[in-house]
Amino acid sequence: MASTSRPVEEFSMAFVTAPNAEKAKELAGGVVSNKLAACVNIIPGVMSVYEWEGKIETDPEVLMMIKTRTSRIDELTEFIRKNHPYDVCEVIATSIEGGNQPYLDWLAKT
Repeated sequence: MASTSRPVEEFSMAFVTAPNAEKAKELAGGVVSNKLAACVNIIPGVMSVYEWEGKIETDPEVLMMIKTRTSRIDELTEFIRKNHPYDVCEVIATSIEGGNQPYLDWLAKT
């Protein structure tokens, strides 16, 4: 059976959590000013439940939804890792498969 691979989409969204809005704004400003993303939405009121070092933790966090070119994901991840206060920060990405074409055109220019 032949395998088929999907084409790599031009744009991606990365999701990053931060401990508070101030840190999220700082990270978002750095990401945008360094041209690692076109736009970052900062979404307050996220509650994260996870296991860390054998203990179940529940913490309030802020979620950043970062729109960028797929080709910038590695650089974006490295920037977040260097500037984030967590030992293991969340940076996960998924492709953007479609959307408002003028918006996608704007993303391509940034």
